[in-house]
Amino acid sequence: MRKIVAISVVALSLAACTTTQQRTAGGALIGGGTGAVIGGIAGGGRGAAIGAAVGAGTGAVIGAATSPGDCYARDYYGRMVPVRC
Repeated sequence: MRKIVAISVVALSLAACTTTQQRTAGGALIGGGTGAVIGGIAGGGRGAAIGAAVGAGTGAVIGAATSPGDCYARDYYGRMVPVRC
């Protein structure tokens, strides 16, 4: 049962609309999992919960900060137009 829930959470989080949202969700999942493992080793169940929360927050911030921004280029007339990154 836990495996099904974990797979569902990962699948739903990666179904985000934009690249920034996908990177934020992915960073939160990776950070939360890593924080839970490290916190569990260091402090048991309560440490795992605290580690998961801190890791998820940190992972989300780092994921959002490292996502590529919008890309623009100049067209023939010198106007800035959005282009695919």
